[in-house]
Amino acid sequence: MLSILTQALKLPFGHLLDHAVGHTCLLCRSDCRGQPLCPECTADLPLPPPAHCPLCGEQTTHGERCGACLKEAPHFDRATAAFIYDFPVDRLIHALKYGHQLAIARWLASCIAPGIRRDGQLIIPLPLHPERLRERGFNQSLEIAREIGKQLQLSVDPDALARTRPTASQAGLALKERHRNVKGAFECSTDFTGRHILLIDDVMTSGATANECARVLKLHGASEVSVAVAARAQKGRSML
Repeated sequence: MLSILTQALKLPFGHLLDHAVGHTCLLCRSDCRGQPLCPECTADLPLPPPAHCPLCGEQTTHGERCGACLKEAPHFDRATAAFIYDFPVDRLIHALKYGHQLAIARWLASCIAPGIRRDGQLIIPLPLHPERLRERGFNQSLEIAREIGKQLQLSVDPDALARTRPTASQAGLALKERHRNVKGAFECSTDFTGRHILLIDDVMTSGATANECARVLKLHGASEVSVAVAARAQKGRSML
């Protein structure tokens, strides 16, 4: 018998963009009591692998550090994700970013929050360049960060970290090119000496962007930088 998510594959992507978050599930259209997804679709979402690198979240055999982090540890200290970036999570995030369905940000925040340490962290959303912000009208990472701040009663600083240089899309770039692409693209205006910073973003693929942000934050005194995202891409996992 086909699962609800498999049946949802038959729905056009436009269904998610046209469907306002209300009383029906974005995927199967069943009653979901005002949540973006019904309990059945939520239970079928792709979760992160139980054994993964403690630094970047990439799947490993026994939970050991992955080869990339052994070769060169990232500037951030840990990365956590609520889901794997795969169907249908990718469509939900696209509906947030391009369909302006901001209620999804609140729901994603409620999925991310349980994996976050509550030890006085300061939340900083991954910034958009002003040109991209004007095009989109909002920063999805900031919307998620604000909701996490409300749920965990943590402060959010949306202005300390700025994206000062527009960059090409990271999609399709090799890992080294991704790091070069974002090098020097961020600036920090605050002294974070001794602070634990929690970077929030919607998706983490290679981790190059989060790594550059963490580098800049630590140059400005941050003692620890954690990254929390809605979804983490995993190597070798094909997108539907």
